[in-house]
Amino acid sequence: MTDRHYPTRPWVGIGVIAFDGERVLLVQRGKPPRRGAWSLPGGAQHLGETAECAARRELQEETGIKVGPLALVAVIDGITRDAAGAVQYHYTIIDYCARHIAGDATPGDDVSAVAWAMPAELAAYDLTPEALRVIAEARALLGGGG
Repeated sequence: MTDRHYPTRPWVGIGVIAFDGERVLLVQRGKPPRRGAWSLPGGAQHLGETAECAARRELQEETGIKVGPLALVAVIDGITRDAAGAVQYHYTIIDYCARHIAGDATPGDDVSAVAWAMPAELAAYDLTPEALRVIAEARALLGGGG
């Protein structure tokens, strides 16, 4: 266990909503929290690393792709409590969006699978309401087609 499990402070997580035309890149989590669940690529920011550098590093580590300019979409607090109500995980997640410019998406690091999903296919991935919201906001920010 790390101090991310039952933390004494929130951890900064960085997410990237990457588009290739209308398709958005999703990853299947290979580690807790939410092992096996589909979500957006991302991970923890390192000490001394800017948020944008963390976004690019995590995207490369988890999916092998590169994106163009990043735009800030949202900041979300992801808090998971145990049955007794204690904070089991607390991430402050900074979500960026961008367009895919290079690389073939393949699972890496703590990801077990990757998928490019069209808007009509998103329901099949059982994404959290927050993920669906930021995908929609990112799509609007980047001009509809992503």
